[in-house]
Amino acid sequence: MTSEAYTTYTESRIGSAGPEELVQILYEAAIAAVRDARAALERRDIGGRARAVSKAVAILAELGASLSPNAGGDLSQKLAALYDYMQRRLLAANFQQVDQPLAEVQGLLETLAEAWNALVCAGASSSHDASWEGADRLQAASLAAVTAEPLLNGSGGHWNLRL
Repeated sequence: MTSEAYTTYTESRIGSAGPEELVQILYEAAIAAVRDARAALERRDIGGRARAVSKAVAILAELGASLSPNAGGDLSQKLAALYDYMQRRLLAANFQQVDQPLAEVQGLLETLAEAWNALVCAGASSSHDASWEGADRLQAASLAAVTAEPLLNGSGGHWNLRL
């Protein structure tokens, strides 16, 4: 697919997407940006790495901004904390020029995306008309699917994810 065709497809997909699919798109884009950052790090492409990390950080900020504490409660707050943690790990990876934090964030995003996709598929069979508030509840519930808990060590916080 040409670049122009891909752009047209992406714009069409975003324009016609419901709230649940928009979150899916954001997760996909964040994962792709982290992959791009890892590839740029390997190529020693400082500018490419910085752009990819900035894109991933911006997507995580957008995901965090889409949360509603009223709809998601405690889970929404924990998911917001996880997004914040991932942003900090991305910035650390960019500053330190190391792959481990990038790999960690990629794994977290892939786990969240998998949980989100499973919840959306389960919800699609029961309701086709979801509101933003319903999407926020599903997004917050994706955190419950992976049970995140901060574990502190000498170098800072790390998330232990269990299925």
